[in-house]
Amino acid sequence: MQVQQWDIVRFKIRPQDRDLHPGIVISGPELCANGNIMNINVIACSKKNPAGTVQPYTILLNGADGLEFQTSADCRFFHIIPKEAVSETIGRVATERRRAVSRKVAEVFRFIL
Repeated sequence: MQVQQWDIVRFKIRPQDRDLHPGIVISGPELCANGNIMNINVIACSKKNPAGTVQPYTILLNGADGLEFQTSADCRFFHIIPKEAVSETIGRVATERRRAVSRKVAEVFRFIL
């Protein structure tokens, strides 16, 4: 399956996992398109509990990104997964949220921009 940066995909974090998780592909276009590179970087997401609080390391995604439910992207960790672990593309991060994710990652990792 061909994926692109900023796609929202369903994937298994570990091969033995039963459930699929949503995630944001953050690997660059040249890595996603290269058939010789087998892995990509993904930010894992989870459905946000309506009563839950927004954590300082998360960004919220919603219907504008192609999701049915409000979803929290955990910007603390990047998962390295095989491209073949992606089962489907379910959306694409909206432009304004791409900036928010980029800023949040820089903030969490304390990158100086």
